[in-house]
Amino acid sequence: MITIFAPDGIGEVNPGADLAELISDACAAAGRPLADGDLVCVTSKIISKAEDRAVPAERAAEAAAAESVAVVARRGGVRIVRNRQGITQAAAGIDSSNVEVGTILLLPQDPDASAAALLRELGARTGLRLGVIITDTAGRAWRIGQTDHAIGLAGVRPTLDHAGLRDSYGNDLRVTEMAVADELAAAADLAKGKLAGRPVAVIRGLAELITDAEHSARELQRPTEQDLFARGSREAVLWAVLSAYRSTKRYAELVELDGEELIKAVTEAVDGDPATVRAIVGTIA
Repeated sequence: MITIFAPDGIGEVNPGADLAELISDACAAAGRPLADGDLVCVTSKIISKAEDRAVPAERAAEAAAAESVAVVARRGGVRIVRNRQGITQAAAGIDSSNVEVGTILLLPQDPDASAAALLRELGARTGLRLGVIITDTAGRAWRIGQTDHAIGLAGVRPTLDHAGLRDSYGNDLRVTEMAVADELAAAADLAKGKLAGRPVAVIRGLAELITDAEHSARELQRPTEQDLFARGSREAVLWAVLSAYRSTKRYAELVELDGEELIKAVTEAVDGDPATVRAIVGTIA
């Protein structure tokens, strides 16, 4: 049987907080102390708070630029980017909810390292064999709404690969790979809630997912060269035009433009027939 519980009592987390102590004490106070085989799912927000990743809100644009590696899609002021952690998210994962007014919170610098450190501290405190997943909220390109996914982990298998097995009808499974860390993160969020003040959930009954092998949440990130959705529809057209004229080095600059400014800049940037380039770029400007 799988059970999930989210203890009350963790409270506000300050820079330098001992998260292992806060988590283990909260579970014990709830009458459900951590047990061998538990999977501890921790909202990235309290990791960021403990690591002092808060910055003034007026620095939001500067912070987003610093945290971003590449623009995946942009519509007006909304940006979907690939951030320094390799995660594709809106606004590089920067958040202004559940923090002091006038403050924004950046993601942990290295969520996998944060998960590994917390796992070590929990293990030293409890002597238990545990797994840790750091979770964050994200949208999905094909569906409405958001769900939590794993952005950092330690001691947990990120996927379960069924390739090579057979289903009950005798069909060979060739590409089936369950993103179990993401499924665990989403399930944990149902217990944590968004406004309940419970940033940690413990999943019990899946000890078989705990492993001593080294894994990371980065294993869940599809390599860019395999990503069929590495750019938005508008951005894909721009990239194609620049690729055709071997001018992709201008992409980061040009993707920020719109309208006639974009058309003029691309026409000047590439060595192609101006009328043809203008006609193509005009469809996305």
